[in-house]
Amino acid sequence: MNICEHLSVTAKLFPEKEALVFEGHRFTFAGLEALSQAAAERLMESGISRGDRVALMLPNVPSFVIWYYAALRVGAIAVSISTRSAASEASLLVSDCGARVFVTLADSHDAVQNALPECVENCFLVSELGDVCDGDLLTRPQADDATWVNADPDEAAVILYTSGTTGFAKGATLSHLNVRSNVHAFNHLCCMQPRDRILLAVPLFHCFGQNALLNAAFNVGATLVLQRAFDPTESKRLIADEQVTQLYGVPMMFQLFHDSCEPADFASVNYCFSAAATLPIQTSDRWLEKIGMPIYEGYGLTETSPFASYNHRTKYVPGSIGMPIDCVEMKIVDTETGRDCQSGELGEIAVRGPNVMLGYWNRPEDTATAIREGWFHSGDIGRVDQDGFFYIVDRVKDMISVGGLKVYPAEVERVLLDHPAVLQAAVVGFRDDVF
Repeated sequence: MNICEHLSVTAKLFPEKEALVFEGHRFTFAGLEALSQAAAERLMESGISRGDRVALMLPNVPSFVIWYYAALRVGAIAVSISTRSAASEASLLVSDCGARVFVTLADSHDAVQNALPECVENCFLVSELGDVCDGDLLTRPQADDATWVNADPDEAAVILYTSGTTGFAKGATLSHLNVRSNVHAFNHLCCMQPRDRILLAVPLFHCFGQNALLNAAFNVGATLVLQRAFDPTESKRLIADEQVTQLYGVPMMFQLFHDSCEPADFASVNYCFSAAATLPIQTSDRWLEKIGMPIYEGYGLTETSPFASYNHRTKYVPGSIGMPIDCVEMKIVDTETGRDCQSGELGEIAVRGPNVMLGYWNRPEDTATAIREGWFHSGDIGRVDQDGFFYIVDRVKDMISVGGLKVYPAEVERVLLDHPAVLQAAVVGFRDDVF
């Protein structure tokens, strides 16, 4: 088992099919596979092998796709570093996971290079299109069949950093089975097909973009229309020009679409999906009234790969996060006693299943706190109704959501307190209709 099969196997089935569209450039599955194989050879030449960490600090460009699958192909652990991270933050994350290789764009490396920790043995500077590394074209000699490390299902595959109330990021470590089980759930529940063309405008370094879209779309042979960064005007153009059929985003994106678009702009779209933040029922209602189709909602966290529950083509319940996905269980537990709550009672949402992470990288105490008797405790307060539909009410912790991205007060407070003119700081969130 290996996550890279989402690309490699599909490249055998649909070699000449369009896999990725990016700013006028079009990649077939076979073309991406060849570049990924060439990148994998560069990693192996640098001494990377099974279990080593390869840090990727790349935006939504084709090189992320190529080097992500290259790292997985050789059995390494792909570590996603947010491109929003300052150099000092990126250095802390790279040091935390002990990455031996750091991959970033050639034109955005200077600020990070001086801050890289000693564990980094090689820094690869790559082009946006992924065909150049350290100034040389990525080429691969003709070979028979592509091979990849046959990993154990519970072997670590990726690390995605997620912040906590302490203000320090923790590396949620997902296995090959975690990701593949989630991919199959997305394929099944969202009815992804090879004929689909899917807009990918959420960050690839985020679990949503990585698993719900990149891995899930490639697994069925769908085409991804990759957007460097979300912009509603550019997204509207891409949807029309590329005949996008499935639209995935965070609530903020759908709110901005609603305010700036007309139903005709979504003529090719037959399915809408929102996740990463709670979808306000007002947004859902306004969208349905104006555009004429519902926004189906997914719930989950980085620690659950991320898909945990789905509100639901079979029975859509407005305001709910739906029911647990295939092979996953959810329940509501009392935050103080840990007892199971009855329908209608408020408590913490707990999740158990093949989607639950292995743990936090090198943080056994945090892992033991989060995963108890196989149940991951989400930190979200919710309830379940008599029909088994779940609802989110609030956060246990003081997290602030900004356009689907998580902002923790302690992180911002730490930065403010570094300034010599700041004596004390306290950060709170204000509600905003869009973000």
